[in-house]
Amino acid sequence: MESFPVINMENLNGEKRAITMDKINDACENWGFFELVNHGIPPEFMDTVERMTKGHYRKCMDQRFRELVASKGLENVQTEVHDLDWESTFHLKHLPLSNISQVHDLEDDYRKVMKEFAVKLEKLAEELMDLLCENLGLEKGYLKKAFHGSNGPNFGTKVSNYPPCPKPELIKGLRAHTDAGGVILLFQDDKVSGLQLLKDGQWVDVPPMRHSIVVNLGDQIEVITNGKYKSVLHRVVAQTDGNRMSIASFYNPGSDAVIYPAPALMESKAEEASEAAYPKFVFEDYMKLYAALKFQAKEPRFQAMKATESSPNLEPIATA
Repeated sequence: MESFPVINMENLNGEKRAITMDKINDACENWGFFELVNHGIPPEFMDTVERMTKGHYRKCMDQRFRELVASKGLENVQTEVHDLDWESTFHLKHLPLSNISQVHDLEDDYRKVMKEFAVKLEKLAEELMDLLCENLGLEKGYLKKAFHGSNGPNFGTKVSNYPPCPKPELIKGLRAHTDAGGVILLFQDDKVSGLQLLKDGQWVDVPPMRHSIVVNLGDQIEVITNGKYKSVLHRVVAQTDGNRMSIASFYNPGSDAVIYPAPALMESKAEEASEAAYPKFVFEDYMKLYAALKFQAKEPRFQAMKATESSPNLEPIATA
């Protein structure tokens, strides 16, 4: 198995730019995942995010998770569990409106740090989207504009912990799925592994790497790129030892953004007119479907959206 793609973003400045852009393109086409180093977010800041996130779990969430496990009898399961995940989570919304001030149990210093982290990740996501545009031959800003809708993108963070699990062979940390949205940026634990992606029929570990950001592509990128880049099934395998931290931030289209394949990436005018492999839809409608079908294959979701599309006359996305 070829090695997991690691992209050194410093190499985008200088003589290694072309090779680095090729590595990004190959990762998008063949993996749906890659890992960023030297991405511009200071290591000492990431250490602070990690320390505060793990401290918050110990103080506010660990006991709650233990009580949940006990109430559902999960420590004593004898058969595989298909409707639950071995994870403790909370969600933060950043755009278009932040909910950080309303989330219970967060200390003020932690709120401030997570707000600052979100700003840095938003900037990185938009930088990445323009790199994808460059590789795809799309105008700079095309993806950002496609995601914009009337109020800008949806951007939020899922903060997860995966505590030690006594029966990892019977219950997943997180069941296999593709992500519904756009570009996902993950700051994961560098000591406890568990994240895997499906490549060529085999589950492959996403290697824990200190101070890296793992990037994966969601279903919306697959639609807009007309399948040139694809979202990929991934899962979290629970571990018997160690508590794995995962901070996943989702840069998604605005709720009313209309998503459809970029005309420049359609193979022919016939495909553009009537035979597109991917549907046109409003992102919010896709999310309603995804909520019920997250842990099922993505193809039926695309087919369901195609069956309901009303084919409005969509103008090309202006990038000026």
